[in-house]
Amino acid sequence: MQEKPFLQIIKESFPSLSRGQKKVAEFIKDHMDDGALDTAYQLGKKSGVSETTVIRLAYALGYDGFSAMQEKIRKDWLAQKNPVLKEASPAKEVWHEDRIFEKVVAHEGAVLQQLLQQVRAEEIWKSADRIINADRVYIAGFGSSYAAAYWLFYSLRQVRENVSISNTDGYMPEEVCELTEDSVVVLFSFPRYRKETLNLVRLAKKQGAATVAITNRQLSPVGQLAEVTLTTEEKVESSHNSIASVISLLEVLMAGIHSRDHERIRKRQQKLELLYTDQELFLE
Repeated sequence: MQEKPFLQIIKESFPSLSRGQKKVAEFIKDHMDDGALDTAYQLGKKSGVSETTVIRLAYALGYDGFSAMQEKIRKDWLAQKNPVLKEASPAKEVWHEDRIFEKVVAHEGAVLQQLLQQVRAEEIWKSADRIINADRVYIAGFGSSYAAAYWLFYSLRQVRENVSISNTDGYMPEEVCELTEDSVVVLFSFPRYRKETLNLVRLAKKQGAATVAITNRQLSPVGQLAEVTLTTEEKVESSHNSIASVISLLEVLMAGIHSRDHERIRKRQQKLELLYTDQELFLE
């Protein structure tokens, strides 16, 4: 059986951790290099807790002690070692007005490169399989998260039936009531996080539905609760979220769905093309 990544172990255990243990877990998640190299005392000092709390975190996560936890952190850090991307500080770097667009493109390129490094294939395949095998797919995104949610809604409607979406401000209880153990709910949540997303993921889990979160980090509010969490900018420090990284992640997910459900997709698209031709919807 494949060993779980340390960040996945944190995510699964996070709700049951004490407040101090959560502070250490958050710190290690954001500073894997420190987690891999520092002593328990140093980690406690940097995260604002005692050395004992750091050691207790190791036990809470199922390790025999701090050394065993650090060995796992070090292994994951070395396997996925990447420079942390930071947005340039205006105080330190002056950009000519003509280069502002170059700066945006360069930043987006760095975000996409980071996305390539952090995407875990097993989580993509797990999400794709949930969507392929679901009797219903319900997609939710509120406020600014709705744009990406609608992109996935439209794309899935091209390849399968029984796909529905929330509106920008909330969801209808009647739609959640129809979810079953064979359904999947895909939730989009980016800062500032909306309370409706947490309410919905809890209701979906009560109905027995599978839950997939598309969010900016594993330990975001919805990321902690969802069965599968796909992240876009886990190690990127920025004042805004990149829509390019979200759409790129969705493109990867759709590629997985096309790969494993190509025959059903082929039949549906043939049917849609006949309908489009009959209705004369397009110019060409």
